[in-house]
Amino acid sequence: MPLTSDEDIAALLSSSRTIAVIGASDNPARPSYGVSGYMADRGWRVIPVNPRITGEHVHNEYVWHDLGQVGVTIDIVDVFRRPEEAMDAVEQAIAVGAKAVWFQLGVVNREAITRAEQAGLATVVDRCIKIDAARLNVSPPPPSSPE
Repeated sequence: MPLTSDEDIAALLSSSRTIAVIGASDNPARPSYGVSGYMADRGWRVIPVNPRITGEHVHNEYVWHDLGQVGVTIDIVDVFRRPEEAMDAVEQAIAVGAKAVWFQLGVVNREAITRAEQAGLATVVDRCIKIDAARLNVSPPPPSSPE
């Protein structure tokens, strides 16, 4: 069952440090660009993923071809893809051990949602991560301090 309560969504966002955006864009006119920038400006590490612009940089982060190349722990996979392409994002999220998949506004694919949940991932469906983060006034946890 997707997370729908403000409390559950706030808990997910405030316990997550790294967000991978599948379908990230280097075009400032695209929603994924604005959402990524907003989240990065508020302290989340936002990792852009897009095979069409691999090697470029978006908001000072290298753009990866797929999640398997990233090499860091990913908390939330934010899906900015057409609904019919969401299953690939879910499979990548499962493969890298992400804890949640966030299906952006308009990205509704019941099979992909079910697959993510059966694999134990939290899901947020047909919502904007930027809108919810702003509305709930949440921030990521502070970075771990080296010992």
